[in-house]
Amino acid sequence: MSISVLYLITSLWMAVAVVVFFTMFRVTAPFGRHTSDKWGPMIDNKLGWIFMELPSLIVMTGFLFFGGKNFESCVWILFCVWIFHYVNRSLVYPLRIRATPKKMPLVIALSAVFFNLVNAGLNGYYLAVLAPPDKYDERWLSSPAFLSGAVLFIMGMYINWSSDNILINLRKPGETGYKIPRGFLFEYVASPNLFGEIIEWTGFALMAWNLPALSFMVWTGANLIPRARNHYDWYKRTFPDFPKNRKVVIPFIY
Repeated sequence: MSISVLYLITSLWMAVAVVVFFTMFRVTAPFGRHTSDKWGPMIDNKLGWIFMELPSLIVMTGFLFFGGKNFESCVWILFCVWIFHYVNRSLVYPLRIRATPKKMPLVIALSAVFFNLVNAGLNGYYLAVLAPPDKYDERWLSSPAFLSGAVLFIMGMYINWSSDNILINLRKPGETGYKIPRGFLFEYVASPNLFGEIIEWTGFALMAWNLPALSFMVWTGANLIPRARNHYDWYKRTFPDFPKNRKVVIPFIY
């Protein structure tokens, strides 16, 4: 595949993200607290998380070791950043969340598998096959885009992981149901875990400075901003005492 073809596919993929962004404000994805059995067969929640996130880890690991030129430059750093995130997202995080009777619609897991295969495929193919040999050399490591992106990625990961820890520990052993999260950035937004992930992939897009990485940043926002709005509305409906000063996902802004 030539770089022009890859860029065409990536551009069309970003256009789909725009459509999905507006659609998801009207259609709530039925998993997590919004789960519903009206979407067909259901699977175990933990198994669903692993099943839908693991393809991204597998694809990028495959491109790293079998892509051909990944150790001739510093491009392996981008692969490792991606893989590090998805080791947590596909293996560590699902094993840490508490077991619940809730299940996930199979169709949601399958759609997430497709989403992850496309995003990892576009990014992995570009980095492993199409990136110019000198694009990710030693000079890249000191570029403003790489340095600022690395700071954002680390900051976003810290926010994401810290918020996940609060959510995971919200219930005591044996408890069920939901509570209003308190502390850290939960005092400012309803979904700081999603805010952190948006920052992460914005940082990655800066570090990588290519169209596939930009498309993944766009898709992250297209998925998570409406999802955060759904969470915010759910909190307000469920808890009359939900703090009125909290924003949806971006502190002080939205």
